[in-house]
Amino acid sequence: MGIVIGILALQGDVREHIEAVRKAGAEATPVKTREELERVDGLIIPGGESTTVGKLLDRFGLMEEVRRMPAECRPIFGTCTGMILLAKEIENAAREQPRLCLMDMTVRRNAFGRQVDSFEEDIPIQGITGGPVRAVFIRAPYVSEVSEGVEVLAEFDGHPILVREGDMLAAAFHPELTDDIRVHKLFIDMVIKAKQRCPHS
Repeated sequence: MGIVIGILALQGDVREHIEAVRKAGAEATPVKTREELERVDGLIIPGGESTTVGKLLDRFGLMEEVRRMPAECRPIFGTCTGMILLAKEIENAAREQPRLCLMDMTVRRNAFGRQVDSFEEDIPIQGITGGPVRAVFIRAPYVSEVSEGVEVLAEFDGHPILVREGDMLAAAFHPELTDDIRVHKLFIDMVIKAKQRCPHS
């Protein structure tokens, strides 16, 4: 089954995500327009500045299109900024912060400090075999509260940093910045299963 993963190409590590998706065995393409978005089976929202990316989603007319994707059996994976935008509640958010409001969780922005506080850790992840995943944290958020419908796949320092709700996955860290493609494979598997469930979506 051919799978095409779109990488939202408004800000962030677009090229790195494309490379990781291709190494993980799926086709990857940058997405900036509604026409490009319509052609993908799943979407990755990479890092960046959450208020800026939210405003660009509005400006490019993509906000509502992205919001509809999970209901159309087209999964979304948000990393760092993507996690923030997926959350229904954002702590210490700017007043004008646009958001997708799709995952039933609360996220704290810059929870692990600023750029100079970036760090890496080996994190065990539920559902991923072969040992811990090397996680890169850069101005990273964390999840401060989840509903019963949100599954916590990994934690660091007592805080959820990788969560899943239905056809949505969100990571506080940057899996595209290492050579480990297991988190991308996890997302691709979600996309394959969603496409099998809704073959005509």
